[in-house]
Amino acid sequence: MSIRKVAVIGAGTMGTGIACHVANAGVPCLLLDIVPKDLREPEGADHRARSRLAVEALGRAAKGSPSPFMDPRDAERVEAGNLTDDLPRLAECDWIIEAVTEDLAIKRDVFSRIASHRRPGTILSSNTSGISLSLLVDGMSDELRRHFLITHFFNPPRWMYLLEMVRGPDTDPRVYDEIERFATVQLGKGVVECKDTPNFIANRIGIFSMAAACRHMIELDLSVEEVDAIAGPPLGRPKTAVFKLHDLVGIDVALLVLENVRKLIPHDESLAKLEPPEFLTRMVAERLHGRKTGAGFYKKEGRDILVLDLKTFAYRAPAKVEYESLARARKERTTAERIKALVAGDDKAARFAWKDLSETIAYAARLVPEISDDIVSIDRAMRWGFNWELGPFETWDALGVRATADRLRSEGREVPALVQSLLDSGHESFYSVAEVKGERRRTVFAPARRAMDPLEPPRGVILLDDVRVRREPVKSNRAASLWDLGDGVLGVEFHSKMNAISQETLDLLREAVDVAESGGWAGIVVGNQAPNFSAGADLKLLLEAARAGEVDRIDALIRAFHETALRVRYSTRPVVAAIHGLCLGGGCEIPLSCHRIQAAAETSIGLVELGVGLIPAGGGTRELACRIAELSRPDLEIDTWPHLRHAFDAVARGKVSASADEARRLGYLREGDGITMNRQRVIADAKRRVIALAEEGFRPPRPRDRVRIAGRGGLAELRILIDQFLEGGFISEYDAYLAERFAYVLCGGGIDSEHTVSERWLLDLERHVFLELCGQEKTLERIEHMLKTGKPLRN
Repeated sequence: MSIRKVAVIGAGTMGTGIACHVANAGVPCLLLDIVPKDLREPEGADHRARSRLAVEALGRAAKGSPSPFMDPRDAERVEAGNLTDDLPRLAECDWIIEAVTEDLAIKRDVFSRIASHRRPGTILSSNTSGISLSLLVDGMSDELRRHFLITHFFNPPRWMYLLEMVRGPDTDPRVYDEIERFATVQLGKGVVECKDTPNFIANRIGIFSMAAACRHMIELDLSVEEVDAIAGPPLGRPKTAVFKLHDLVGIDVALLVLENVRKLIPHDESLAKLEPPEFLTRMVAERLHGRKTGAGFYKKEGRDILVLDLKTFAYRAPAKVEYESLARARKERTTAERIKALVAGDDKAARFAWKDLSETIAYAARLVPEISDDIVSIDRAMRWGFNWELGPFETWDALGVRATADRLRSEGREVPALVQSLLDSGHESFYSVAEVKGERRRTVFAPARRAMDPLEPPRGVILLDDVRVRREPVKSNRAASLWDLGDGVLGVEFHSKMNAISQETLDLLREAVDVAESGGWAGIVVGNQAPNFSAGADLKLLLEAARAGEVDRIDALIRAFHETALRVRYSTRPVVAAIHGLCLGGGCEIPLSCHRIQAAAETSIGLVELGVGLIPAGGGTRELACRIAELSRPDLEIDTWPHLRHAFDAVARGKVSASADEARRLGYLREGDGITMNRQRVIADAKRRVIALAEEGFRPPRPRDRVRIAGRGGLAELRILIDQFLEGGFISEYDAYLAERFAYVLCGGGIDSEHTVSERWLLDLERHVFLELCGQEKTLERIEHMLKTGKPLRN
């Protein structure tokens, strides 16, 4: 059983997004919708016109920004059709995904039409967000029931990690296993199995939390912007918080979902707390639906973002939100510490945070075992589906289970039975660490057994949290640690703030190579499981040193970067970088020096140093020059100018890939590098790559002693290009100056192109130009601006 072709029925936002992501996974997909009812006579025989709904949906997707396609060429894998002419083609497909409107009668009609054309053995799933599987399968044949399940994607499907899956009593286990495997490995999803209950897990709790926030805002007389300031990152939630999320989802959709869930759970003891607030109903009536109508809780006017005043129902400039509890929380480093600091206060922000958080985590606890028998699935669903930093039970632990239960009692509120069961069984937290069969393991409370069970990672995943618990690091400092990942593979983990590259990071990476070579290890994985691989070198320390005139200190850092790059490149053991998220500046240069890169599909990689008034000087410019040179062969006349211009353009314009596929087009990933769709599997895939290289008899690359650089000729061509951009007003004079200094290094300096140089020569050029730029006031202004605003300054 394998998935070679997929059909998606329904070309709405969700169905189209699913089809696009199936194409991202390299699998052909057929996207079908109904024949439009308004066709005119000449169009009746035109297949494209009859498939207009799907054709137009794919057209919008291709033009979208950001695009649902990881590579524009992925669009070629999706074929538009219609439910009248193309139903027979369902026989070509191995998996059919129904993604039509949330109406049981319409879905049943679609299923009956599919059944007459589907090949026996083909898997059928529904993308419903809340209709019971038992209702969906009513009237289906036994054979179709065995091949039916629910696959609930979250929007947008390319970026949202969670996939909720529900199997019925008749679902063939092999069917479930195949879709779970395909979704996890090829679609890159985090799969959570749910019970057949209304709204499953994530929406059941998420919608309750959103409704609670609306109630508490009214109770405490808070404004829209105040709630979003509190219920975002300070509470361990995304920046969209509450009302920005409403605008994103669509306020009409949010109201409909809220009303639907109330109908589906009449037995829920918290039903009264799900009553839609009056302002939501009014907003829908006045077509203030959020981003899709241009106005919701927020509205953009010119460059300004206005906020809806719910007392006057007029838009105004947002007020600055200042509360002592918020300021205290923002100073804390970890999510758990931020949340504890926030709810410990006594101002309105703290009271809101406690009310919203305590109601939500108590509600989640009361839903076990109704929606899930285990708490891990609930925590994962909320982290993966709503992007919470901590799930409900992880939040219980962060606040302290006993302390939180005592506070609830002191307020005359009921402590959930699950929480009391945990405490009565002698445990103080839902997650813990214990000795299991002679090995330290992370454990989790099993409600049915009232005991702690080993916490198993998803299949095919290495979690560094598990590694940390099981053993001590081989080496460690404040910025990085060296771990034994098992099977003879070492792992270098960065753990500074934003994983910024410092002297200590570089020191440990060189030490890791020493350990691997002297200790007979198979190789090294360089990676971490923070939100981002690395945002680059520590700009704050660099600015301090530059302002203080500590040139020797900066020089030492650059030399350390270079020695590390060479030590990694010429290691006798394979070194594979496992990258994800942001890999910028120095965070891009380290992977470029590794023998292979294993990149998460969603990786934003780029050499962005010119934006802060510098050039890539951690070996990045040298690496680009060497790669260009490697395209030239003495026995073939190959024009390397297009490659030189391509590399120059990517850095001079600060291009950052929107995906690993784009990183390959930009030249940061090469053919030997791998792409992992599932971000949680990157470390494990990189480890497998290390083992494979070692078993193949890994040999380090030859020294680059004779690099054929572009020289004066290439530099002259690039200067013409820079002048054209300057004259056209596309760049500032300082941009042009920086671009020229980068071009100078990239082309090997002012020597003739017929000469060759060593990579040491190129590294010295990098260092000299970098130090020169650190003495420029405009560069320091750019660094200061980036540190203050997070955005580049074009001075």
